[in-house]
Amino acid sequence: MDLTNSTQPTVPPTASVPSALPVPLPLSLALVVASDREGRFAPVLADWLLSRLAEREDFTTTVVDLAGVDLPTSLSYAPSPAVRAELAKVTPALEAADAFVVLTPEYNHSFPAALKNLIDRHSTEWQAKPVGFVSYGGISGGLRAVEQLRQVFAEMHAVTVRDTVSFQHAHEQFDEDGRHKDPAGAEGAAKALLDQLAWWGHALRDAKSVRPYGA
Repeated sequence: MDLTNSTQPTVPPTASVPSALPVPLPLSLALVVASDREGRFAPVLADWLLSRLAEREDFTTTVVDLAGVDLPTSLSYAPSPAVRAELAKVTPALEAADAFVVLTPEYNHSFPAALKNLIDRHSTEWQAKPVGFVSYGGISGGLRAVEQLRQVFAEMHAVTVRDTVSFQHAHEQFDEDGRHKDPAGAEGAAKALLDQLAWWGHALRDAKSVRPYGA
């Protein structure tokens, strides 16, 4: 058989091995502690979450604790010097954040007034950034507050991640030293939440570096 004109297989050139991708800079995360109620349980949960965040290298965390901010509920386009001083405690942290975790209780099927006040006093600080939720309450674990917050943050052009961490009857889940009595489930939920938040945080930060977000 004549093989003179037979087609020879094309051997592709050896593919070069790509160099390792650069490790992205950590995301700046603002943890918003929403409760300003006397005797609140929020600090126990905030410490628990901060211990989870301390194990990760993809976030640097700033705490925005609304119990330490005295903002009036009346809104103004020309706030007084006293109000501007209170805003200076929170606005820079919100502006610098690449992502947020909102730690909120549920009060009467909703979220605290102090949190709504904080949200309404800011605009661009929330835009095109991901928001995750850690909630607590009675039998619902604060999830009714979270569902309302999803609607509010959508109006602020923020992206809320799907998975949450919720604590039913949170007081009963922690011992007197603030340690979770059965941490496996909560820690798994926290990992899922933070993994999603990291993905969205990097994706949105990268996108805004190429094309500024226009609301």
